[in-house]
Amino acid sequence: FFETQFACWKLGAIFVPLNWRLSIPELEYIVGDAGPDVIIHDDQFADNATKLAELCDIAHRITWGPSIGDAASYEEVLATHSPLLESEDCTHDDILTIMYTSGTTGRPKGAIITQGMTFWNAVNSVEYYTCAESMINLAFLPLFHTGGLNVFANPTFHFGGTNLVMKTFDPSQALQLLSDPEIGVTHTIGVPANWLFMSQVPEFASASFPTLLAPAVGGSPTPVPLIEAWAEKGLPLQQAYGMTETSPLVLALPADKCSIKIGSAGVPAMHTSVRIVTEDGREAEVGETGELWCKGPNITPGYWNWPEATEESFEDGWLKTGDAARRDEDGFYYIVDRWKDMYISGGENVYPAEVESVIYQLTAIGEVSVIGVPDDKWVEVGRAIVVLKEDEELSDTEIINHCRQNLARYKVPQSVIFIDEIPHNATGKVLKRELRDLYGQA
Repeated sequence: FFETQFACWKLGAIFVPLNWRLSIPELEYIVGDAGPDVIIHDDQFADNATKLAELCDIAHRITWGPSIGDAASYEEVLATHSPLLESEDCTHDDILTIMYTSGTTGRPKGAIITQGMTFWNAVNSVEYYTCAESMINLAFLPLFHTGGLNVFANPTFHFGGTNLVMKTFDPSQALQLLSDPEIGVTHTIGVPANWLFMSQVPEFASASFPTLLAPAVGGSPTPVPLIEAWAEKGLPLQQAYGMTETSPLVLALPADKCSIKIGSAGVPAMHTSVRIVTEDGREAEVGETGELWCKGPNITPGYWNWPEATEESFEDGWLKTGDAARRDEDGFYYIVDRWKDMYISGGENVYPAEVESVIYQLTAIGEVSVIGVPDDKWVEVGRAIVVLKEDEELSDTEIINHCRQNLARYKVPQSVIFIDEIPHNATGKVLKRELRDLYGQA
């Protein structure tokens, strides 16, 4: 995977990592939009690759294993061709990667990642994450996702370090790898669900992490009880904020501030500017919630084959992230929630992440997601979708009463639904849209 990526960069070709968990129709849209000349795959996905090559008229198919049908073997291709001794003279504006967004809001967009974006992301990482040749990164987020590929994996290569890659995330195995002093993992990044599931493994109680320097968490707001659970183990989670379009680092919480600024995503990266803009277009005051905008050399120039989406996403050079945020008096930023996940109850804005954080205080909660549902009186009210830990019991009344004791009345969920499993996408983010489709009726 990485060898192919770096070869594309040297050739001046564009690298398009694909989410192997998607269905053929989903992949057909992405591949058809990207228009690749070559598809490279391993044996496990030979059938899907064959179908995509036919559907999208891809000229060449290469497999990392032995030759299969009309797919040439990667190693045989290398052995029968002369090495390329000179690389293309690429600039910082040349496209390096097209990385398709997860599509949690609909049609996936191909975010353009340039040579310059990747360089400046690595530079931005130095200040907060002790990046050096000695770093060992455990990559358990998918490499087709910006968190798996660009938070630590590619910067690790930039600094001459070592990447240890898990093909799929397993909480028990990940916990064992992070705590093994002989392996010596120093860096890792996960979404809140990764850290939550590791904290629920029985071995967590006795685990220690003697070599881990940069335990980062991002992708969505992190519940405070989860931060506190890891802090009690002597491991302060470094919250961060970014997105595919920012390559991805925008905000990072310095390690020495983790216990002081609990819940904060940190301060702007060295070469990135941020601002918070209210719904009426003015600069937000301290403590006021608005939409986070960002600008810098790590920001995408736009979306592949989608000029309308590019135009909608930018204003005067600022990328409008779609995330609600606020800033405190010390200049630290807090990601409140996605704008689209916010609902309005009785004229008041309710951010589900805040409600979820309170519900997570209940020890029986395995996972929770809050959505807004229609209501005749208040227009919308909250509904908590809950997964209980194994062998735990908790009633809807107990959950609602706990919220009443810790939240303003308009924020308290009016109903609770218990289910066996909350749906996630491939990167571990909760599929709110799917929850709204299934459980969002009045």
